[in-house]
Amino acid sequence: AGLFGDFDTSSKRLGNTTKERNIKLCKILRGVEKFDIGGFEESKIDIFGDAYEFLISNYASNAGKSGGEFFTPPTVSKLLIKLATIGKREVRTIYDPACGSGSLLLQAKKEGISKLLHFYGQEINHTTYNLARMNMFLHGVNYSNFDIALGDTLVSPEFRDKKPFDIIVSNPPYSIKWVGSDNPLLIMDERYTPAGVLPPKSKADLAFVLHSLDYLSSKGRAVIVSFPGIFYRGGAEQKIRKYLVNYGFIEAIISLAPNLFFGTSIAVNLLVLSKDREDKDILFIDGSSFFKKGTNNNFLGDDDIAEIVKLFSNREDVKYLARKVSIREIEENDYNLSVSAYVEMEDTREKIDIRELNSSIDKLVKRIEELRRGIDKIVEEIER
Repeated sequence: AGLFGDFDTSSKRLGNTTKERNIKLCKILRGVEKFDIGGFEESKIDIFGDAYEFLISNYASNAGKSGGEFFTPPTVSKLLIKLATIGKREVRTIYDPACGSGSLLLQAKKEGISKLLHFYGQEINHTTYNLARMNMFLHGVNYSNFDIALGDTLVSPEFRDKKPFDIIVSNPPYSIKWVGSDNPLLIMDERYTPAGVLPPKSKADLAFVLHSLDYLSSKGRAVIVSFPGIFYRGGAEQKIRKYLVNYGFIEAIISLAPNLFFGTSIAVNLLVLSKDREDKDILFIDGSSFFKKGTNNNFLGDDDIAEIVKLFSNREDVKYLARKVSIREIEENDYNLSVSAYVEMEDTREKIDIRELNSSIDKLVKRIEELRRGIDKIVEEIER
């Protein structure tokens, strides 16, 4: 219902007159009709659905900052899904509270997680909400296997009767404003009450985190793309970090390479949440060295994804890459959760041999003295 509700066939971008617009629309339809894309069931790849995602990704890469609001790059999506499903034998539901065009949810289908998978998502933007539903159809997801809702997740969440979910993956908007403490009833919301404080009105990042934690099953895992600032800023955000750490909900924090996302060059982090944990230590992974250079953006190669997944699975200390940290050490560090605070950065600067350097300087000084004597001798001969 309403899938094409905001599709404007009278847009001037299609032409100045009705005739011009109709001609262009007909050319598009006839052009698509000529594509030999075959049937979905007998195809090894979903040509039509993948073409749709290709167009979305191209729009996102050229739309500046707004592009990243509804599209998560495929290689990052792949990493999130792999992290979310490690050790999970049966996954029946997947949920994204800020699903954008649905590309992150659909990565689970591409990874072949489960034939029984049901997709849930909520999106606040009406156009993007329709894009997500189209994306589901074009990737062969039957309407009975997905529920995409329109609305503000933080204030008016859907699917309370469907939670908890087996895995949650999300790339919510970074540090957006929200109503926060201006709505006194929110602190009584079961999603925010346990932390004892609401995230600041100017930065809703941790509101998405608390929402996801509430919607996560006891055996599930959530992987959330996060702005680095939430891991070290003070005030209410520090209090929420204290709650998450002390109750053992944080499984890992992973820093990624810069310039992986459309519209921003910042190096984001992945926050991994889990409720069913005997080991309450937090694994910090510095994944900033794992990437490939692309034309406009960096991207994660299959080997980069495999290395990060391996570090996460092993949960062992690896010099310059990973370290398990106790709650006590984090407490002593005022609940600073920046990866750089716990994983030592490798010194890649060229090492200098002082003795060799000193010897080179001696030779240079002697050579300069020889040149000076030569110049003095030439000047002396000229003056004669």
